[in-house]
Amino acid sequence: MFAVHLMAFYFTKLKEDQIKKVDRFLYHMRLSDETLLDIMARFQAEMQKGLGKDTNPTASVKMLPTFVRAIPDGSENGEFLSLDLGGSKFRVLKVQVSEEGKRNVQMESQFYPTPNEIIRGNGTELFEYVADCLADFMRTKELMQKKLPLGLTFSFPCKQTKLEEGVLLSWTKKFKARGVQGTDVVSSLTNAMRKHKQDLDVDILALVNDTVGTMMTCAYDDPYCEVGVIIGTGTNACYMEDMSNIELVEGDEGRMCINTEWGAFGDDGALEDIRTEFDRELDLGSLNPGKQLFEKMISGLYLGELVRLILLKMAKAGLLFGGEKSSALHIKGKIETRHVAAMEKYKEGLANTREILTDLGLEASEADCVAVQHVCTVVSFRSANLCAAALAAILTRLRENKKLVRLRTTVGMDGTLYKIHPQYPKRLHKVVRKLVPNCDVRFLLSESGSTKGAAMVTAVASRVQAQRKQIDKVLALFRLTREQLVGVRDKMRVELEYGLKRDTHPLATVKMLPTYVCGMPDGTEKGKFLALDLGGTNFRVLLVKIRSGRRSVRMYNKIFAIPLEIMQGTGEELFDHIVQCIADFLDYMGLKGAQLPLGFTFSFPCRQASIDKGTLIEWTKGFKATDCEGEDVVDMLREAIKRRNEFDLDIVAVVNDTVGTMMTCGYEDRNCEVGLIAGTGSNMCYMEEMRNIELVEGDEGKMCINTEWGGFGDNGCLDDIRTQYDKEVDEGSLNPGKQRYEKMTSGMYLGEIVRQILIDLTKQGLLFRGQISERLRTRGIFETKFLSQIESDRLALLQVRRILQQLGLDSTCEDSIVVKEVCGAVSRRAAELYGAGLAAIVEKRREDQGFEHLKITVGVDGTLYKLHPHFSRILQETVKELAPRCDVTFMLSEDGSGKGAALITAVAKRLQQARRENVKREQKLRSIQPQDEEALIAREPCRKLFMLKFSYSSVRHPQLQVPLSPGSAGGSLPLPSYLDG
Repeated sequence: MFAVHLMAFYFTKLKEDQIKKVDRFLYHMRLSDETLLDIMARFQAEMQKGLGKDTNPTASVKMLPTFVRAIPDGSENGEFLSLDLGGSKFRVLKVQVSEEGKRNVQMESQFYPTPNEIIRGNGTELFEYVADCLADFMRTKELMQKKLPLGLTFSFPCKQTKLEEGVLLSWTKKFKARGVQGTDVVSSLTNAMRKHKQDLDVDILALVNDTVGTMMTCAYDDPYCEVGVIIGTGTNACYMEDMSNIELVEGDEGRMCINTEWGAFGDDGALEDIRTEFDRELDLGSLNPGKQLFEKMISGLYLGELVRLILLKMAKAGLLFGGEKSSALHIKGKIETRHVAAMEKYKEGLANTREILTDLGLEASEADCVAVQHVCTVVSFRSANLCAAALAAILTRLRENKKLVRLRTTVGMDGTLYKIHPQYPKRLHKVVRKLVPNCDVRFLLSESGSTKGAAMVTAVASRVQAQRKQIDKVLALFRLTREQLVGVRDKMRVELEYGLKRDTHPLATVKMLPTYVCGMPDGTEKGKFLALDLGGTNFRVLLVKIRSGRRSVRMYNKIFAIPLEIMQGTGEELFDHIVQCIADFLDYMGLKGAQLPLGFTFSFPCRQASIDKGTLIEWTKGFKATDCEGEDVVDMLREAIKRRNEFDLDIVAVVNDTVGTMMTCGYEDRNCEVGLIAGTGSNMCYMEEMRNIELVEGDEGKMCINTEWGGFGDNGCLDDIRTQYDKEVDEGSLNPGKQRYEKMTSGMYLGEIVRQILIDLTKQGLLFRGQISERLRTRGIFETKFLSQIESDRLALLQVRRILQQLGLDSTCEDSIVVKEVCGAVSRRAAELYGAGLAAIVEKRREDQGFEHLKITVGVDGTLYKLHPHFSRILQETVKELAPRCDVTFMLSEDGSGKGAALITAVAKRLQQARRENVKREQKLRSIQPQDEEALIAREPCRKLFMLKFSYSSVRHPQLQVPLSPGSAGGSLPLPSYLDG
């Protein structure tokens, strides 16, 4: 018993001594955690360099785009062909991907030889041989009558510009076919297959690198897989990178698989402090000195040779085999990686070591075997450590791209070294997890990686291609041609004219409501004014102080909520609530006894008989207060003030928010004659010539017309561009069949249109894995603000996914791209429709004034115009294209509904005072009896203030002897200088 213990102690001591001896000799091959973290940082820097357009040419890690944009999602199905060209044998594979998302793959394959005369001959003959083999396979498998998509695994360095195209950069391994380098290998194979056009009906959809194939194979089984690594004869890695980071490829939406070609890491000298004398000796004896230096420290092609060089050096130093060396130990390649793997086996490793050393003609002692086994361990462990450092850099980049504190991901693995070495996987996994503790990493071994992977890439490409056609078919409904936009512009023009004419007005969809706002601010306005703003769930009361000369406006306001029960209660309750809010504000501002002029912004369709009278046509925006429609809202407000009996107000004007927007901008820019609202609702107003407004008496001067263009199309004139989604939104609204133009353009409805499209695409299996969440079924969940956020150029797809997750939509990266496209199509159409309608207005103003070219300013307000990243630009571009003879300036309004109401009130007071003075002048001129002054003021609300229209026979004043043409019925005469003032 004692002898057994003594022998065990002796062997343990022997092993420890030999391990220490080897460790001292190979000190530089043992890498500390700090060194690995440093290598990891260096690799991250090289990745960044490879992704940059300017830095890529000098980068050692080339980061080649593969144009693989998506991983399998489980919905792939059908039959696919795959070819694998790159080794001593050529493989053809038929892959059957099962339907109904069962993730079941069945494969049939056949190997064909690759004779030297073929792979080193003429390139044309090489691809004709491949085509012949493919035709034979299809005959054998009875596939001749089928049209099948094909993926080509081509394991040579290629520069790709799309998924189905790749230019060969250089042959490697034993291939040397002439005339192929610098050409597109897919085109070469396609041309070769034309000889078999009777037999082969094949579309090459994808050219794939073997590493990408590994990732795609594993991703089919595990959707978290977004990295592929090969550690075999060679080594490489690929991963899914954000498009926004890939400067070598246009576009910044979604992700693309990057083939790192990490074997060349260090070719620029970045790893010189890590490389040992054995690495340098191996490199000098290789076929490509100075290249693929990282690969030469890692891959199976070189590990055995590194071990041989180390053993030879130790033997020469007398540290092994008693200083004796065999002739076999001097032969390059005599120790292979399979030998290294065998020597490191857990139980039989020492026995394998003795056997291998004996085969090499070496007489090895027990101590020698222990030492050689540990040499293999150090070399393979270093390989795993280096591989782990580079892989940890990729995982860190993935985590940072996703802005996650902790990443869950899967790495697809393949390669003979990883598969056959007994300790390698465990070592690699352990070091990776140590270097990236904030990543939960699963390692998944690939089955038939490169070939099956090519079929999976093809299956994904086929799925994406089919889905793209269906998605494009939907989006095409929202892409308006120039002819369609011209048609919208012309139809709008017709409706504008209908609305202005007395006979056609009742049938017009664009109501063209006179506002009795007959002048723009001229800078002389001054005083204190109250403004009320009712148009949504909030109600504002404002005190506006206007100073003349410097055009200074100061505002004080308070916001009050309007509860739903008030919005949808009785009219008396609504206006009593409004008066209560006014009372609170006056008390808050210390104005309880003041009688101030008041402007009431009432953002609902009204028919006005004067500037201070407005009859509500119909409620919109969710208001349903009873006993209001058909009533004068100013009278209702006055009655509510009387009921309270606390204060009195001078209600001068009831205005629409669109008019307020125009007036606010007109205060700053005298060219402003149009107001546009592009927000929750949609509307436009403009200054029209009185002579064109048949609904109002008088034909001098101008009056602002509130178009209420939201009803454009209610007569069916837009049915040719309305989609099924517009109809669904309309049918589900509070007012079906009404406000159709508004429902295609305004913020209140755009999100709902998007939601209807998303539901339809999901039903077709094109989004969210075909699963419609309960949240998506909820009307109004997709607010228009989400469109603005999703379409922001600064927003990465990861953030888009977070927005969708907030809405209960578990989206993939590809889903997020489609959602962004849908939002873009809907908002672009809305902006173009706005632009077409506005083009009709400015063209009308140009023609009415008889100008060849018109310079005009449009005052704009509304959250859609202000906050959406592209809406304003598209709208402006459309107006420019459809009204080329109009120079249109767009001016953002500053609080049109509040400040604008006060300005309208101020202008109305100014004009009112001017009309009073004018009446007095008329009375003095005509020597008539005093009449009711208010009736005279109201008679022609928009007459020119300093022009008198009268008949020739009525002029009897000694100071006005102005000759007129004989027989003239009358004329317009300027006031004499002594009355002008």
